[in-house]
Amino acid sequence: MNKQDFLHHQQLSSNFHHNRRPYTWRNTTNYVRNNYIFISYIILLILTYALGFFTAKSSKQNIVNPVAVKPMTVTEFTSVDKKNNCPPATSLLQTDPNNDHNIFGPVCGNPIRADSIRSEIINRVYNGTSPYENFPPAHVADLLKPKRLKGWGSTGSVFETLIKKNRPKTIIEVGTFLGASATHMAKLTRQLGLETQILCVDDFRGWPGFRDRVNYVASINGDVLLFYQFIQNVVSLNATESIIPIPFSTGSALTKLCELGVLADLIEVDAGHDFHSAWSDINMAYKLLRPGGVMFGHDYFTAYDNKGVRRAVDLFAKVHGFKISSDGQHWILDDHRRA
Repeated sequence: MNKQDFLHHQQLSSNFHHNRRPYTWRNTTNYVRNNYIFISYIILLILTYALGFFTAKSSKQNIVNPVAVKPMTVTEFTSVDKKNNCPPATSLLQTDPNNDHNIFGPVCGNPIRADSIRSEIINRVYNGTSPYENFPPAHVADLLKPKRLKGWGSTGSVFETLIKKNRPKTIIEVGTFLGASATHMAKLTRQLGLETQILCVDDFRGWPGFRDRVNYVASINGDVLLFYQFIQNVVSLNATESIIPIPFSTGSALTKLCELGVLADLIEVDAGHDFHSAWSDINMAYKLLRPGGVMFGHDYFTAYDNKGVRRAVDLFAKVHGFKISSDGQHWILDDHRRA
């Protein structure tokens, strides 16, 4: 390599090293600018992962061992009916201090006078007009039977026994159907010279499969005329001054009666026959029982046994320390409180 070639090579090398820094910096800047969104996504992903990692670690430290926490239940049983997956009413019982499942409805209002209950119901439920006024309405007049009473155990000896013993001023019947037992009780109270008001709680809608078993009550567009036939039965037996229907579900009706302070000396519970319906009805009805009053009901000895009414009654008696007596198919609970 001669001197001229050497000088030329040095010049090229000098130019290369002089230009490399600006070239590399410009390319890096362009790369970052062109890939800003991608790099931001990578940074966000890393931050999200880090946040999730530390959050999960903190949560694990705060988790309570579920085995160490005892579930809060109203009752605790020593045995279980494996076939029905439910505790039998005859098993040992421990009452939970919170008593959550035995708390039904609101705190009842101040008790109102027995002689003002009828007017209170007519004003609150029927907007001040008696349901017997101008009865029957024209659209159902030709569909009603002059009288059609049907019931189950509706004239049993328990009614006369309890009415004579208790001499009630107010009776609440939970589940009334066509009014067979209500009109029977009205007859008994009149014979004893009592001016008793009988409040009949029922939604008058029947039950699923109702039409398969009951073909003696008419219907319009699927609306079973139980309520109208009930009214007709009461009118035909001249019991309109003793009986007033409350045509709502047991839960909503009993809750409202509680709020109004409507209490009874005698309560019959004979509505839903599955355990949960009977349990709810008994607990809510009990709130309306005056001190010294009596609560009773039907279907204590049936094929349901511990699956339905009987199981609910037994459990209720055990929770409250009551004793149960029976009269035929009827169960009776005497309130241990005294006026």
